[in-house]
Amino acid sequence: MALYLVTGGCGFIGSHLCAALAARGDAVRVLDDLSTGSRDNLLPGAELLQGDVADAALVRSAMQGVAGCFHLAAVASVERGVQDWLGTHRANLTGTIAVLDAARAGRVPVVYASSAAVYGEQHILPIAEDAPKRPLSAYGADKLGCEQHALVAGHVHGIATLGLRFFNVFGPRQDPRSPYSGVISIFCDRLARGEPVTVFGDGGQTRDFVHVADVVAALLAGLDAASTAAPVLNVCTGRATSVLDLAHAIAAACGRQADIRHAPARAGEIRHSLGDPTGARALLDLEPKVGLRQGLEEVVGWLARGRPGLAAEAAAREPVT
Repeated sequence: MALYLVTGGCGFIGSHLCAALAARGDAVRVLDDLSTGSRDNLLPGAELLQGDVADAALVRSAMQGVAGCFHLAAVASVERGVQDWLGTHRANLTGTIAVLDAARAGRVPVVYASSAAVYGEQHILPIAEDAPKRPLSAYGADKLGCEQHALVAGHVHGIATLGLRFFNVFGPRQDPRSPYSGVISIFCDRLARGEPVTVFGDGGQTRDFVHVADVVAALLAGLDAASTAAPVLNVCTGRATSVLDLAHAIAAACGRQADIRHAPARAGEIRHSLGDPTGARALLDLEPKVGLRQGLEEVVGWLARGRPGLAAEAAAREPVT
């Protein structure tokens, strides 16, 4: 049994990763400050170190004895980056450097979350990994900085890393009440309750929605692909869905008609974001397995069950004796 560190392990993606590690027989240590993650999502039996990922001493302690590190802790809100530029920078970039620095002693491989936000607005689609990097937010700039420091980690310190540029991740446990949630969880929540949804602009903007199970598969496979060359890959489907089509698909999954209200377009919003999954397919031997319709039905079902966290879901699966 190997022990793995998951930073942000009480969050949306992190909790799914922890469950997958446990399912294959691994032990899990979680580092999370619970600012956006929830204790309800802590894997039963996992060790929790509650604290700041930018706390170098705490991260060094968390890294002791682990076979690998999955670094997911971050402040992903673009708006939070506007309001608290320095604070989000500390969590997102200083936190990553703290993780890489702690990995030096034991040469611990690190798979870390980057983001499609590093690309900004692109005119050539789909977006391949070598596309120009034009981040339009502090979050995107910090994630690009993480990639640059991963290069330093490999070149100077001999640390094997792999960065994964997540596109629009969705799935159960993405809290629709959180200001950090994506459009799918918010639309699912409102349409399931028969409430209208707000579409900004004409709704023709498109996104590449990737299910959390496919993201977890990339994270797990990524540990073996980590190297001192610091590769970075897109995690996406290569399929675009407009916001309007998404709203109608979610309404269908809820058994309702979509009640759509339009609001003025948001300034600076990227019109089209579509990733090229070729790199991940080649290096990780992965294909997305969960389609949008199936994934939407899972989210609607999770909402219908009362939004259980990982701990509650694990308890519900325990056999009755």
